[in-house]
Amino acid sequence: FQYHGGMVATVRALRGTAPEAYIGDSTRPETVRTRTLVEETSRVFRARVVNPRWIEAMRRHGYKGAFELAATVDYLFGYDATTGVVADWMYDKLTQEYVLDETNQAFLKEANPWALHGIAERLLEAESRGMWEKPDPETLAALRRVFLETEGDLEGAEGSEDD
Repeated sequence: FQYHGGMVATVRALRGTAPEAYIGDSTRPETVRTRTLVEETSRVFRARVVNPRWIEAMRRHGYKGAFELAATVDYLFGYDATTGVVADWMYDKLTQEYVLDETNQAFLKEANPWALHGIAERLLEAESRGMWEKPDPETLAALRRVFLETEGDLEGAEGSEDD
């Protein structure tokens, strides 16, 4: 998102409208494909970001896997901030899978509570900036609860080290 998203944001700032944005997929050299940025974002989101097998693989990597989940949310947020390609259903799904799912939440709390806190914070920022336009009120309330819980847990853990 730093380069491609930055170019899209620059053109939008200069022209007043967003340019057409495309991604070339050459993962299979015999069948190179070009997709719109929206198509590619949706494809990658479904195939990797919320793919249960990928999430399970991240859990097997412990602290680093939790970091990767948080980084994935950051990358999506950055792409949305620069290009506007992340739809509300994606934010809903991220919240359900990464934060509210009992197994994933327990994993994040144990392996890397800072990652869980960062994910919740980033999702709340997306809502406050209007990028996640119409979140379900119950989902948003649950997300806020997790954010505040993790913030309290992290502050408590940091404070106990000083004792």
